Amino acid sequence: MKKAVSVNLAAIFVLLAGFSASVWALTDQQRAEMEERIKPAGQVCLEGDSSCGSASASSDGVGKSGEEIYSTYCLACHTTGAGGAPKIGDKAAWADRMSKGIGEVYANAINGINGMPPKGTCMSCSDGEIEATVDYIIEN
Repeated sequence: MKKAVSVNLAAIFVLLAGFSASVWALTDQQRAEMEERIKPAGQVCLEGDSSCGSASASSDGVGKSGEEIYSTYCLACHTTGAGGAPKIGDKAAWADRMSKGIGEVYANAINGINGMPPKGTCMSCSDGEIEATVDYIIEN
């Protein structure tokens, strides 16, 4: 019995050694591809932390347009009406909301309302960019 156990342990050791050697034998390209697959999806930036840079401005220093923000963050709900979102182009649905004034519509977009999260999940967007996005949706 003792001999069988030592043979089994030896076999396990050989398998583990072979496996661990194969992990260390990655090429630089394989290692880079693996690092790309497991890298974090984003980073957390706290308000007032200037070390994160400005996610709301593009590389040329100009903010994102209402159309860009709509296409990235708003399109899914405001095209389909998901969660009761007023559809882009639905004049009756938007007229009801506009009856409370554009300031109220801006506030709802910035702070969230019903199923819509604040800023429609575009937390890197400035309030002005969200207002431009609302204007884009209303104009279309």
